[in-house]
Amino acid sequence: MHTVPNQQSDPTSDGVQALEYNREHGDQEGQQHKDQRSHTLDSDQDVEYLYLNFDTTLPHPMGISSPQPGQASPPPCPNLTKYASPFLWAESRKTVVTIISCCVTAMSAYAAGSVVYNLGISLYTLGFAIAPMVLAPFSEINGRRPIFVSSGLVFTVCLIGCGATESFAGMLVARFFLGVGGCKLPCLVPLLLYYTTFSTMVGGVISDIYHAEHRNVPMSCFSGAVLFGTGLGPLIPGFIDYHANWRWIHYSQAIASAVLMIVLFVFLNETRGSVLLSRKAKALNKYYDALESAGYVGVVFCSDNDIKGKQQPRRIRWKVKSDEERESITKMITISCVRPFHLLFTEPVVFFFSLWVSFSWAVLYLQFIAIPIVFSTNYHFNVEQTGAVFAAVSIGALLATPLSIYQEKFAMRVGKMSSTPEGRLYFTCVESIMLPIGLFWFGWTSFSSVPWIVPTIAVGCSTIGIFSIYLAAFNYLADTYHRYASSAIAAQSFCSSRLSKCYGCHIPAAASSLLGGIGVLLTIVPWVLVFYGPQIRARSKFARNHESTLGSSETWLGSLTRHAIEIKISKNVGFARQH
Repeated sequence: MHTVPNQQSDPTSDGVQALEYNREHGDQEGQQHKDQRSHTLDSDQDVEYLYLNFDTTLPHPMGISSPQPGQASPPPCPNLTKYASPFLWAESRKTVVTIISCCVTAMSAYAAGSVVYNLGISLYTLGFAIAPMVLAPFSEINGRRPIFVSSGLVFTVCLIGCGATESFAGMLVARFFLGVGGCKLPCLVPLLLYYTTFSTMVGGVISDIYHAEHRNVPMSCFSGAVLFGTGLGPLIPGFIDYHANWRWIHYSQAIASAVLMIVLFVFLNETRGSVLLSRKAKALNKYYDALESAGYVGVVFCSDNDIKGKQQPRRIRWKVKSDEERESITKMITISCVRPFHLLFTEPVVFFFSLWVSFSWAVLYLQFIAIPIVFSTNYHFNVEQTGAVFAAVSIGALLATPLSIYQEKFAMRVGKMSSTPEGRLYFTCVESIMLPIGLFWFGWTSFSSVPWIVPTIAVGCSTIGIFSIYLAAFNYLADTYHRYASSAIAAQSFCSSRLSKCYGCHIPAAASSLLGGIGVLLTIVPWVLVFYGPQIRARSKFARNHESTLGSSETWLGSLTRHAIEIKISKNVGFARQH
């Protein structure tokens, strides 16, 4: 058995066309095989194992266009179009996948508010913080689709459990597993879908189908969908609780989840490139086995410029390099759980971004406590009216999303967008101040003597700031740590989930001004990185290791960043799902 480098193809070559090439050039190939009759192979010859890539030129099986008398018909060629690189999908297909995933992400924000709200959210965020680290490695082996489907099932069943349970303990157990199921499900970005896995994998799906330079628009839409759905979470359940029974908050969400799971199962294709490549190799190897069983042994690598075929026939099978380099699942899970904390305590960039994003998400969670108290006490709002105030969050997301899309296009058009990671922070330096402004605004206007619309607008202002912080943190960590981005984002997500729970439980709404002051201090983070980011990155061994391997084909586009994006978002939808 031999392992040799794979044959590279012309970028325009197509796998299916290559397999059927001899049928289109039957006469030429027939002459070729007459010339090579003396080189006929048998099944006892050693098999050469070649590495397969998406752009590999596929060889032509020997003699299938001119079978010998009495020889069995060759097996049909496999359909390899379903194993094409997701980066090569039609733009319309990518757009549909992105739109569906954004819609599902928004829906995943529906949540249940009740008397057990605080403790229920604590357990939910605990499950949400831990699950991505444990489950993410499985997507490298089995792909995203199986995880989406299984997580969707868990999510739906637990929603039904939340609505049907008659005990406090049962509610807590169901809420914990909602965090686990949610963390993987909605992560989808392609049609992704389902509710909480969103959190970890939607970004991963986006990185599967879009190159880095084209990723800002879909990522902005996804982030906007998360915050938009967050506003819908309290609004719709508040309406249901006021007019029906609180159990129907969970039942309605379970129905929506079940419908989306069916859509996911029927329409969602695998998007992880390494998994598709492994499946392509298996399909080709199975085809070669069938050819040899029918008496067609050997293949020939040739092109239009070499049709007369002087090459020697060979027995080959395909394999994928990522399959050989992959660690055991136990080691992968261990690394996935340990490395985020190592980065958190050894990398200043990861630590301060985690602190900054954790604070912003804690403020977001805190709104679920402060808004009901302020508007029910000072303005005598009922449950339905209080829930409607959260529409300000959705409106803020709707304003921030197109702003983030067009501001980057504008900067690139005028030549002001740097190609370094710090280029992602220019607009954030200004927009992040919207968070502390909104906090001061809300804290100083939440009185009965001030019209209710004034503090409501403050909530929308804070949302725009949170949006800019979240998007900048994810993009900067992904651009800086590439291969280790998944671990860096996992560390930030863990901190966000745990800190959000603490704020939601222990900080009263009256602390709005104090939080605003903290927010002002944290806005220093992007300014420091804009001016000193290159020097800080130069001192990081993780960032240096990545820059030294930046030329590698899978460094930026492979499992490095994909995993990263998925986990970051995990925290997103977790937040939305909580209420």
